[in-house]
Amino acid sequence: MFEFRFPDIGEGIHEGVLLRWFVKAGDSVKEGDSLCEMETDKVNAELPAPAAGVVKEVRGKVGDTINVGDVLVVIQTAEDKSNAVAGVKGTKPVDEGNAGVVGELEVSDELMTTSDEGLPPDDNKDKAIKVLATPVARKMAYDLGIEIEGVMGTGPSGRVMKADIQRAFEVKQGKDIVPDEAKETIKTPSESATAISVEKGLEESIKLSILRKTIARKMTESMYTIPHTVCYQDIDITNLVAYRESVKNIFIEEKGFSITYLPFIIKAIVLALKDYPRFNSQLSADGEALIVKKYYDIGIAVDTNDGLMVPVIKAADKKSLLELMEDSVRLSNGARGKSLKLEELKGSTFTITNFGAVGASFGAPIINYPEVAILGIGKIEQKAVVINNEIAVRWILPISLAFDHRVVDGGDAGRLLKAFERYIKEPDALLLR
Repeated sequence: MFEFRFPDIGEGIHEGVLLRWFVKAGDSVKEGDSLCEMETDKVNAELPAPAAGVVKEVRGKVGDTINVGDVLVVIQTAEDKSNAVAGVKGTKPVDEGNAGVVGELEVSDELMTTSDEGLPPDDNKDKAIKVLATPVARKMAYDLGIEIEGVMGTGPSGRVMKADIQRAFEVKQGKDIVPDEAKETIKTPSESATAISVEKGLEESIKLSILRKTIARKMTESMYTIPHTVCYQDIDITNLVAYRESVKNIFIEEKGFSITYLPFIIKAIVLALKDYPRFNSQLSADGEALIVKKYYDIGIAVDTNDGLMVPVIKAADKKSLLELMEDSVRLSNGARGKSLKLEELKGSTFTITNFGAVGASFGAPIINYPEVAILGIGKIEQKAVVINNEIAVRWILPISLAFDHRVVDGGDAGRLLKAFERYIKEPDALLLR
């Protein structure tokens, strides 16, 4: 029998939600046929059958959370049938540990040896025996600093479960362990008050989506890892507003969209990054070197119904304003529809977030780790300013730059923003670059 497992598709994806089945037990499938659709924090993906055969079993119901490595489908292949006829025993499942990108899942041709889970250790083995544990338990142990080898598992064949890691963590913290059967009857005053509030409809418990949990993890990682500092600046873009007004509807019939300010902003920040390349970099893992990127893949934060996503405009420095506009529209729509490919959601070297799109004037954005900086765009508004000792009404763009103070200083940030201001204030010059 062939056990098809939820593959590791990269980018730190550990779990997914089962959206729908395309097959059921008894169905015949060809290699490449869609088996099911999974929702991850980055994409919705149809998982293809890696081999032809008959579906003997499907595991999981729609809405279930599936961990990487969990068996989804058991397929009986033609080889299984021929082995059965010939009297061959012990057909072994294919190892799918190296499955690749969604839509192009690679399956190893090597056979995996029969599992020895639950069997006593072989004294003749000269290698350490790997602790049995679910992927979620392993990650939880890593996050909490628990050595999983010392945790007694309560799952099948002694497998370490999430609850086991939680108990080990509580012991490490010096907390008393309450038996599971007693937990249902023992409640603290706050728990009792919460229960009463829920019963009266005063509170609602909403399960976090995979994307929301990933955002929380990524933001926490960024804030705890990077010493954030933020610079703010107002830029007079009256000339840009006038130019954009004159061209915004040129491509409505041909392309189906109006020209926004975003392509101008992308073009201007790329030029500024070329002037100050330390902002288009990342710190090495050991903190001993700065890796400066000679390419400009710009992430654009997109507000979706499920949460914030950051698709990436590749090679932004090589694209015209119209191409940047087309890419931003396509990627934004794809992010909201969760139809983007995984490679379109990774690899950014610098990120832009536009909180002005929801009416906010200023904000202090969080850096998209491991990048060095992020540019925040506020709401463009008319304001009274002093020009040559006289008050004038001008269109003002408020911006904020959050940067990694380990890599760059306030003076560097000020110079980058001045370069950005110089480019964004003259749209005619942008067209020639």
